[in-house]
Amino acid sequence: MGDNPPSGQRELPPLSLYLHVPWCLRKCPYCDFNSHALDGPLPEQSYVQALLADLDEELRWQPVQSPLIAIFLGGGTPSLLSANAVEQLLRGIRARVPWVPGIEISLEANPATAEARRFAGYREAGVNRLSLGVQSFSDAQLKRLGRLHSAGEAVEAVELARRAGFDRLNLDLIYGLPEQTLEAAAEDLARAIDLAPDHLSYYQLSIEPHTLFSVHPPPLPDHDLLADMHLQGQTLLQAAGYEQYEVSAYARPGRTCRHNLNYWQFGDYLGIGAGAHGKRTDAAGIIWRRVKQPHPKAYLRAEAGEQRLLSQTPLQPEERKLEFLLNAFRLTAGFDANLFTERTGLPFAAIQPGLQRAEAAGLLRCADGWIQLSPRGQRFVDTLLRDFF
Repeated sequence: MGDNPPSGQRELPPLSLYLHVPWCLRKCPYCDFNSHALDGPLPEQSYVQALLADLDEELRWQPVQSPLIAIFLGGGTPSLLSANAVEQLLRGIRARVPWVPGIEISLEANPATAEARRFAGYREAGVNRLSLGVQSFSDAQLKRLGRLHSAGEAVEAVELARRAGFDRLNLDLIYGLPEQTLEAAAEDLARAIDLAPDHLSYYQLSIEPHTLFSVHPPPLPDHDLLADMHLQGQTLLQAAGYEQYEVSAYARPGRTCRHNLNYWQFGDYLGIGAGAHGKRTDAAGIIWRRVKQPHPKAYLRAEAGEQRLLSQTPLQPEERKLEFLLNAFRLTAGFDANLFTERTGLPFAAIQPGLQRAEAAGLLRCADGWIQLSPRGQRFVDTLLRDFF
């Protein structure tokens, strides 16, 4: 089961690039991402140079054999970067790595940092998709979440993005907020839909370890109410013309996020920046996970790529199975059985018994080589995965 096909017989997965900007104006109490409150001037130029040096090291380790299909600037708060810094970055990346025509370039932005000139500069630099971390349209909830913007500023940020020329726009919205009612969740979502973004990330608030909320948990809706909120969200978004293509992602037709879709289809991605993760498949079919130094100061102090690199490990067969299914089971449309072998290098027989058990339990459907979770399976993904491993 663990044998790789001979070199040259396996097509490499699509490749995207993730850049991590680790600073925020303030750390939110629910956030478990690698983000750090900015405690002085942003070391913008130093970080841009470090990112490009990091990319150089990635390419020395393993040159790319296919063009980038997407670039994603995430964080943290990438919109703390000036438009000039983003332009330098994109110019430096293009000089080093080929891109597909019409590449999708996304940048996450905080409404608290929204400025007309800054957004226009991002668009001119080549960013063509903006993701706004709205989270809620309730000022009281925004305050509980530690957000620095108001509901009015979120609406203004959307207007600024549109005026800057962004027709590819995502809004992040959270449900299951402290003491949130079903009616309040519906109102939040309705306000987001009224702004007519082409993509909505609608996800449940979860309490993660090592966050302020894990130490001081807020009163959250119970499981039954959360389920009702989830179903209500699906209904409202479908009625508004959005297609659910992943557990928490909804898009107008043709407007899915290419970078995230590449994750969920177990594609490859370069990861540069403090705490960034990357996944690369080499010519021999070995899949590598590379992780960078998480603390920005340690990352910036690095003089060589080896010091920026925190770890590099090959994924073992069981890890490949788990990671593939963790991602593929998030896709509402399901996946082709051949994709498993193409992306993991393992025979389909490695997961076939588990799929058959899940199908018998009514958790998924297998037909003509296509695997898709049933509505019941979508509610019990954790149970399904436990049966595999």
